[in-house]
Amino acid sequence: MPGDRPRWVLHIQAQFWRVLMGIGMMLHRLARPLPPSPSFHKYVEATVSPLKGKFRLQFYVPKDYHRQKKLKGRRYPVVINFHGGGFTLGTARDDARWAGIVVEQVGAVVVSVDYRLAPEHPFPTAVEDGADAILYLARNADHLMLDPTRFAVSGFSSGGNMSFTVPLCLQGELLDRTSSGAKIPDSHAGNVPLDVPLDVPSLQVPSLQVPSVTPSPNSSRVPLVRQKSRIDRIAMLRQTGVSSLSLVSSYKDGAAVSVATQGSDAVIKIRGIVSFYPSTDYTQTREQRRQTCSRKDQDLPAVFTELFDDSYLQPPSLDLAHPWLSPGVAPESMLKMLPDDIVLFCCEWDMLLAEGERLRDRLTKDLGKRVHYHCVPGVPHGWDKAPNPLRESPGARQQYMVACQELKRMFDIEQEDDFE
Repeated sequence: MPGDRPRWVLHIQAQFWRVLMGIGMMLHRLARPLPPSPSFHKYVEATVSPLKGKFRLQFYVPKDYHRQKKLKGRRYPVVINFHGGGFTLGTARDDARWAGIVVEQVGAVVVSVDYRLAPEHPFPTAVEDGADAILYLARNADHLMLDPTRFAVSGFSSGGNMSFTVPLCLQGELLDRTSSGAKIPDSHAGNVPLDVPLDVPSLQVPSLQVPSVTPSPNSSRVPLVRQKSRIDRIAMLRQTGVSSLSLVSSYKDGAAVSVATQGSDAVIKIRGIVSFYPSTDYTQTREQRRQTCSRKDQDLPAVFTELFDDSYLQPPSLDLAHPWLSPGVAPESMLKMLPDDIVLFCCEWDMLLAEGERLRDRLTKDLGKRVHYHCVPGVPHGWDKAPNPLRESPGARQQYMVACQELKRMFDIEQEDDFE
């Protein structure tokens, strides 16, 4: 029965599928033309997440980048990319073909984020690492030759979710209640987990046991069976740990969004979002999502979706309407603060198509955003990552080129510019 697996089983299953997915992605990268390898990488210390640790950024750069860096010449626009894999699988190299085309066509630096994965690091660690990646690039823009006024974010599947939720996270702390537990009117729901005590005297906690609470209607379906100590420890760290997010704020700056950190001169401007087949509404059950798919034989296999949800959607009382998880149902006041330019690709044979189109309609009809939307016909979820070493996934390069044209427009780059 799904949802009753101990945490140690999830760890083993995740490791197994990571190996197999790694083999599949290796085959995917063997197809001609070969995608580029990262030019270099940087390690980032987590500051937004109370769960401390490191994660890696992979940099894909134009051919003249290192020469220009020595000369302290031009600044490059930057696209921060988040890979897919249900927040549980995948690596920052999975989107190397996308990165290569962006570098070639846009002349931008692509930074792919190796955010920490579930079940080792459940919600919202991935989103917090994504926010940390952007803050790191803002602080080091001069050294890395990045143009702080020309940032954009992109992502695929769960990374497509992050292309929305990371900018939402950068709006600052989401406090929906005071330290005494009183609700804050007109706030962002979901920040305080229902099963974590609101007042925890630090250094005086006799154990890490968290009182059980009846889940809310929007809570995760996933019960915890044994092995509770890891989740309880994470819950306690989230309650007592320190996050730099309290120093971060963002504000609309024309069509873009500027992100600033208190005590720092580093301000970056996010011009737009490019999102490929994102998950946007976890208040819908997997069964409800499957019912919207026009080709049942093309659905994501349940073995994956159950692993993803059981791993990432913790604690069990997690509010599935949390804006850092379900941007499709986020408050209008938060969505209004996203960049005005959004590029959204969905797949015709995908259980996530309907929720993607609902988000498109909210962004365009309710908020007046400029959404370049395209439903790729006759393809399933993740069609562009086929593990075929003999040829590229049909149509993927063409869709990537469409997205690159939109990135050029966002970055105010002349269409005829040559970046070779």
